[in-house]
Amino acid sequence: MPRGDGRLTNDLDPQERGPQDACGVFGVWAPEEEVAKLTYFGLFALQHRGQEAAGIAVSDGSGVVVYKDLGLVSQVFDEPTLASLKGHLAIGHTRYSTTGGSNWENAQPTIRATTAGTTIALAHNGNLVNSAELAREVAELGLEVDPGHTSDTALVTTLLAGKPDLSVEAAAMEVLPRLRGAFSFVFMDEGTLYAARDAQGVRPLVLGRMYRGWAVASETAALDIVGASFVREVEPGEILAIDEHGLRSSRFAAPEPKGCLFEYVYLARPDTTIAGRSMYSARVEVGRRLAKEHPVEADVVIGVPESGIPPAIGYAEASGIPYSAGFMKNAYVGRTFIEPSQTIRQLGIRLKLNPLREVVRGKRIVVIDDSIVRGNTQRAQVRMLREAGALEVHVRISSPPVKWPCFYGIDFATRAELIANGLELEGIRRSIGADSLGYVSLDGLVQSTEQPKSRLCMACFDGEYPIELPAGNLIGKHVLEGVGRRAATDQEAAVAELEDQYDPRDSAVDALQRP
Repeated sequence: MPRGDGRLTNDLDPQERGPQDACGVFGVWAPEEEVAKLTYFGLFALQHRGQEAAGIAVSDGSGVVVYKDLGLVSQVFDEPTLASLKGHLAIGHTRYSTTGGSNWENAQPTIRATTAGTTIALAHNGNLVNSAELAREVAELGLEVDPGHTSDTALVTTLLAGKPDLSVEAAAMEVLPRLRGAFSFVFMDEGTLYAARDAQGVRPLVLGRMYRGWAVASETAALDIVGASFVREVEPGEILAIDEHGLRSSRFAAPEPKGCLFEYVYLARPDTTIAGRSMYSARVEVGRRLAKEHPVEADVVIGVPESGIPPAIGYAEASGIPYSAGFMKNAYVGRTFIEPSQTIRQLGIRLKLNPLREVVRGKRIVVIDDSIVRGNTQRAQVRMLREAGALEVHVRISSPPVKWPCFYGIDFATRAELIANGLELEGIRRSIGADSLGYVSLDGLVQSTEQPKSRLCMACFDGEYPIELPAGNLIGKHVLEGVGRRAATDQEAAVAELEDQYDPRDSAVDALQRP
């Protein structure tokens, strides 16, 4: 669909993606170890959480150095660069932008010198909802954010560094209670590694023990890759400090747990554990519940790589329908700086996935995916399966309909763009061209997590935001750049926009919906 300037919208861009992951953070305190390399491998394990930029800060006790750039972890760092980052303490970050544009200045870790002569570096997973309020506070204190920095992370770093009479730990105890929203921080000065998690614990953060030190990370999978043993989660409202004297814990807020339910659906790696529950096991169980809630007569069950595969296995197990690999995934398609031609745009999703014809030809197919956001990806998948000879295509989704945007660290489409916000089940089924469509129920998904509903944030599914959102347009990715964004509240306008966008005649080819 053309814009006014004649260019194509992202609906025809194979690099346009669906729900974008929260960022990934990693920190290590380990004298006698190559901490920059450990951090590199930790970030490599967290690459799925952000592909826009990567960075590492390291300290040798006398100063903090940051190296960061736009691109994947493997694009930003090489052996000579890592060898030059020497020290006993490091933090790292892999970014998808949720506040502030995707530019070099907003890459993390952010770094700030204090008037007391120390240096603070900080990496953030999550998103604050009171960024505009914090920006006013920074201005009223006579502080200035470094030029070009328009992220909530830069505001927090500036506030922490703006307390010259306090230690970094004491400054954090003053600043952190004033932050609203989701944050899992790893930060550091010359000698100490810190980790902190918001009172709701929306985004994950875990602590691991190494032979000669400690590590903190967004997911347990990142601890595994560096040989750290999982100790426990950083508690909601807790700050940890790790230095030569060991580990100490303080509370800056009373815990009110509201962990992100979408982590169980898609965000976290299947080999990660959250709140004692394996993501793989949770997703297989979702598939079993899908089979019970939405049975269908079919010949084979397939999953969309990667997050659709565990629930597909569960669906097959519970239904008795054989499971098979149905799509071949090109593992080397990732971030690219090559502008696709119109021909490649029309090929769309085939850049990432290609159906296995011998599996689907002449068969009734159940295809499992993790979510439907705009519907473009599923429409293209259904079309490919039919072209490969599938007799019927039954789509099953391992999450409930996504009807609300996330303001806590996932960059979904705007509310008006969310297909489930404007169309009922039958309308979505027709839009994507499936023979049948079924979503797992919210209760079914929650039960699969083995967590009480009261401890989960389900705002993207039920619209109940556990952390109060600011009024007006004082929220959104570009709020600090003077561009506000709010969720659509006019249902008629949302439906009208959806009906205009989701013409069944469109050949939906926004291929790379997922990293």
